[in-house]
Amino acid sequence: MDDKNEMNALLNLIDDPDREIYEAVSNRIISYGPPVIPTLEHLWETTADSVVQERIELLIHRLYFSGLLADFNEWNNAGHHELMPALLLITKFLYPEMQAAKVLHNVERLRRNIWLELNNYLTPLEQVNIINSIIYNYIGIKGTTNNTERPNEYLLPKILESKKGNQTGLGSLYLLLVEMLDIPIRLMRVPHQFVLGYCKPGLGSTSGNYEVDFFIEPSLGQVFTHNDLRHYLSKIAVENKPEYLKPRSNLEVICQIITDFRECFNNDQQQVQYEELSELIRLLCS
Repeated sequence: MDDKNEMNALLNLIDDPDREIYEAVSNRIISYGPPVIPTLEHLWETTADSVVQERIELLIHRLYFSGLLADFNEWNNAGHHELMPALLLITKFLYPEMQAAKVLHNVERLRRNIWLELNNYLTPLEQVNIINSIIYNYIGIKGTTNNTERPNEYLLPKILESKKGNQTGLGSLYLLLVEMLDIPIRLMRVPHQFVLGYCKPGLGSTSGNYEVDFFIEPSLGQVFTHNDLRHYLSKIAVENKPEYLKPRSNLEVICQIITDFRECFNNDQQQVQYEELSELIRLLCS
């Protein structure tokens, strides 16, 4: 049987009520890879059966996800782990046909607005005040709490589009901008929070010596001190450990973003998506 005839036969079995047959058919369709997506989309448009449509949607999602895994594996193996490509890939989990050009343009415009206000004579705190002024006042991005019912607030393009993001989402935007501007702000290891730290120039590496001047809560841009951090840890009954001040690598940043984002799918209706993100975490973070 040639590929076209086999595919037609497989598509005729998508609505099979036997779960084992359906799984076998699905896995065989998935093996064809992303080129089969247009055929599935055409079938979705021409069928009135809602069950078949749901199964087709899941197949298309799985096909896109297989490509996403390959792209993340390539990013991981590249070694330098730039944030921008990975943040766009996370977005493609929900929006696989997202076009990157507009996002790149908006991020570059934001970077340039900040860069024009910076100079070599500013203190670290003055630099952060400029970044905050551009993000939260000039651009008007609003911070929210992490809410698992609003997955878009974790995703870079949607944050720029809606001007609304949660702590993790805005933290990822903040880290992206300071990476592009070569400002030594990193993600810290503070429990239960996506908190950033300004590392003294030359000491912000994830290995060797480092020292954190102050911290930034990215959903508001609020700056706080070491004493504030100790007070927070005491309040939640967590021991203050030196390791909390060790900056995370970009790979660890992406792992944390995906882990936080995954909670949006921790429900009975979206277990497939939850398990897919778990697979992605295992690929990158194990």
